[in-house]
Amino acid sequence: MSHRDHRNMPRPLAELGPAELRAAIRQGYQGTTSGLARGHVQCNLVVLPAAHAAGFVDFCRANPAALPLVGVGQPGNPHFPELAIGGDIRSDLGGYIRVARGQPPASLSDLRAHWSADAVAVLLGCWFTAESVLAAEGIRLRHMEQGIQGGLFRTRRACVRAGGFEGPLVVSMRPFLDKDVPKVVALTRPLHLAHGEPIHQGHPAELGIQDLGRPDWGEPLPPEPGEVPLYWGCGLTANEALARADLPWFVTHQPGRMWVTDLKA
Repeated sequence: MSHRDHRNMPRPLAELGPAELRAAIRQGYQGTTSGLARGHVQCNLVVLPAAHAAGFVDFCRANPAALPLVGVGQPGNPHFPELAIGGDIRSDLGGYIRVARGQPPASLSDLRAHWSADAVAVLLGCWFTAESVLAAEGIRLRHMEQGIQGGLFRTRRACVRAGGFEGPLVVSMRPFLDKDVPKVVALTRPLHLAHGEPIHQGHPAELGIQDLGRPDWGEPLPPEPGEVPLYWGCGLTANEALARADLPWFVTHQPGRMWVTDLKA
């Protein structure tokens, strides 16, 4: 089943609860999880060798706006029953990227063949969690109207170095109507597992972003007249740090394809 073929699903994607959505992903859905399982926490995934996991967790704790910790697994255990009953991070995301030293990145649809006894899964909060909160308050979410994730950008701001990890801050950008900006800031401020409030608003040059129409990841979504770009820390910050750490291997998820938990936002 491709990410456009939903005919075998019991109901439209937007109506699926988190367990049903995870099942749909196991059956082959590979699209973005933006706008799905509304009201539930979604997570970025990092898997890395146990010898490096504690240092990476320290790095996340030092940079919580970009890398809010939701869960840290035990070596060799792909399950988080306290977050998702019946869930399995080896199969419940719509795509993975595995990077091994000396090899090109490999895109995978399933991790079971690459799982090992020293694999540690780290779950990091995602901005998608905030979408249902904003939508419930009548905030226009133009990226959801278009069915896209929006733009993700590498900035010139450096993260706090910790645990042997370092790298640039990556941000997501979504444009909002000028009149909605104060409300968006207030609504997202307490959502610590979804990056909290924006770290910046307005002109991108202060972050070292040259062109909002040319994101490093995701899709272009330049502001329209009357809109203000807002920027949040992004879980792709982890990818940048992992790539610089010279690990024997690590795994992340395909952009926009998150692990959906049973936790309420």
